Amino acid sequence: MDLEVERVDVWAAPIKDETGSLGSLLKGLHKAGTDLQSVIARRSGDLPGMGVVFVTPLQSEQETRAASQLGFNVTQSLQSIRIRGQDRAGILSDLMQALADGGISLRGLSASVIGSQFVAYVGVDSPDAVIKAIDILRRF
Repeated sequence: MDLEVERVDVWAAPIKDETGSLGSLLKGLHKAGTDLQSVIARRSGDLPGMGVVFVTPLQSEQETRAASQLGFNVTQSLQSIRIRGQDRAGILSDLMQALADGGISLRGLSASVIGSQFVAYVGVDSPDAVIKAIDILRRF
């Protein structure tokens, strides 16, 4: 099966849990020329009135500079891998089983299907786990 598997930097920023906060941050990134492929935002369970937004990719110096000015930082605690390929029933289950069989513990997972293609973002705990997971997935 042809899969595109690569390490990606995920950028995170705290956001106030109030109307317009997320839109304002995304507008700031858009003005810098970003073409985001993934955005995940959620309220914080630990900090009432706050949330967090995760985005990827940020590619140019202009994009990363703007992101930093908006409060984004590359997440150091979450190492991420993007997997893209042809969708089929059970593909995600099979991929996650391959990672489990290889001893990879997941920190997080996000996945979607658009048309006949799927994209998944897998979070692991360390750079070494990224290397091992990529090797497993590329042999899948």
